[in-house]
Amino acid sequence: MSAPASRNSDSAELRALAADYLAHAQTERRLAEGTLVNYRRDLDDLLQRAAALTAAQIGAQHIRRWAAQLHAAGMSPRAIAARLSAWRSFFRWMGRQGLVAANPVQDVRAPKAAKPLPKALSVDQAVALAAYAPQDPAPGHAAHRAEAFAARSARVHAIAELLYSSGLRVSELTGLDVRASAAARGWIDWDAAEATVTGKGNKRRSVPIGQPALQALRQWLAHRTALLRPDTDADAQAALFLGARGGRLTPQRVWLELREHAKAAGLDARVHPHMLRHSFASHLLQSSGDLRAVQELLGHSSIATTQVYTRLDFQHLAKVYDAAHPRARKKP
Repeated sequence: MSAPASRNSDSAELRALAADYLAHAQTERRLAEGTLVNYRRDLDDLLQRAAALTAAQIGAQHIRRWAAQLHAAGMSPRAIAARLSAWRSFFRWMGRQGLVAANPVQDVRAPKAAKPLPKALSVDQAVALAAYAPQDPAPGHAAHRAEAFAARSARVHAIAELLYSSGLRVSELTGLDVRASAAARGWIDWDAAEATVTGKGNKRRSVPIGQPALQALRQWLAHRTALLRPDTDADAQAALFLGARGGRLTPQRVWLELREHAKAAGLDARVHPHMLRHSFASHLLQSSGDLRAVQELLGHSSIATTQVYTRLDFQHLAKVYDAAHPRARKKP
């Protein structure tokens, strides 16, 4: 009969300590009520798992086993990390009171969360978005307004085509100049149909531009001339993409206009510039299977960064298999 009495005693000791810690967290640390509710829940879980142990008897091996049990029960890595954080704070407080010699949670980490796959458009969606040319919703209004609409339409069309054609980052796109110069971070080589850009780590690379994108860029150039202002600085004079006020177009404006462009083109997805970069990489890899080439075109310093697109590629192949193979679908 001594074991049950000992277990109850150990549990009572830990429960009293947990209550003292929560009081400390509320009155001295002044934690928010929502945080206190989470801490109570996390400490209740600890008390249940450590019912037969004293605070001093709990070791790192117990914490690791309990974290593994949480993971096996389906708790997300983020939630496990939050629970471990609450336990770690509790033992840190007990250490300051001289109640435990070491913090058993100190070096225990939650399992790593799986990195989310980058979101890419389907080939049909990407081609439709790149090719979409907005139509004036109110034809027949004043000539200056018609010209402003035509300029915006030509610009966002050229941007969508170029992002999908060449896989540029938005900062690389807005950093492009019309032509090469000593001060340019990026430029278009019109004869070679290439864009030279300066990417992360100040690394320079050249990427091909497809004919539809090149044509859209030339159409934009006709409108760009009208937006140039003689009083703007040298940077604006050189910039490929200009805003309504004649300055270099900002990445934020590209995000906004591309989202509106995608909506007008009938796409349900919340499209952003990096989604077109993901689409470029995924579709190129699906067609060629050449991971090294995709790495070079994206400007990745490590092949591991590019390998995420092999997961996208497998996801695409799995969908094709499920849809087409007669033995893929499970019978109800």
